[in-house]
Amino acid sequence: MNSQIDVAEGAAATRPTEIEFSGIEKRFETAEGTVHALQDINLSFARGEFIVLLGPSGCGKTTLLRIAAGLLRPSNGRVLIGGRDLWQNDQRDNKAVQELGVVFQEANLMPWYNIEQNIALPLKLRGASKQDRLQRAHELCKLVGISGFERRWPRELSGGMRQRAAIARALSYDPEILLMDEPFGALDAMTRDQMNIEIQRIWMQSERTVLFVTHSISEAVFLADRIILLSPRPGRVHSITDVSFERPRDMRLQTTLEFQSIVRDLREELEEMG
Repeated sequence: MNSQIDVAEGAAATRPTEIEFSGIEKRFETAEGTVHALQDINLSFARGEFIVLLGPSGCGKTTLLRIAAGLLRPSNGRVLIGGRDLWQNDQRDNKAVQELGVVFQEANLMPWYNIEQNIALPLKLRGASKQDRLQRAHELCKLVGISGFERRWPRELSGGMRQRAAIARALSYDPEILLMDEPFGALDAMTRDQMNIEIQRIWMQSERTVLFVTHSISEAVFLADRIILLSPRPGRVHSITDVSFERPRDMRLQTTLEFQSIVRDLREELEEMG
């Protein structure tokens, strides 16, 4: 089940590499001194994979995702997006960045825009016509399951529906990669389960590569093709777990012995790391 191999395995090995981390290190300078957040991260993810980053608090999961998004520059190493260097001569490569959509724990919708305007905002910033923007917003509302709420204000929607709108916004300009930082962490348990089902459906329909951060072991096992378990700071690749359950998956999967066995093994690994 666990592997230290850094390349995509199985069926994914036949697909092009979408994201590659090569020798990634990250250090932060603070008033208390240097914080070594990540060390020697070497990973590659194939197009269309659903990858989950898991690990103890402070291990660098979010830092690695923000490096993938181009929001942080690594102290050392290279990030390749679709074969392109994300950083070139101290500048982000705009063509690489255009392949990325990001969803955070908070939906961060603009309260003065309605839902369709929020979803269409990235297209507006890219100069798309109003007709094209609204057409795309309506298509995505249907995809994420909020059709009929296009003219509502963010304050009128539940947390789960706001996150659906945030996912739609991230997909609006058709990125190849979706980066998700604990997007369902603030939701209640039942809504979180529903959103896990929904993000799986959206991923299967959109055929995007997903890099997903979570603290929940069961969420990781339910969603992932592969789980990257990071060690305590400085974060390193501790293990890679392949999850081969058939898709689509439903919540009954969590009651199976196979599912519970993977969850138990990952929990034991986390406990051994302290």
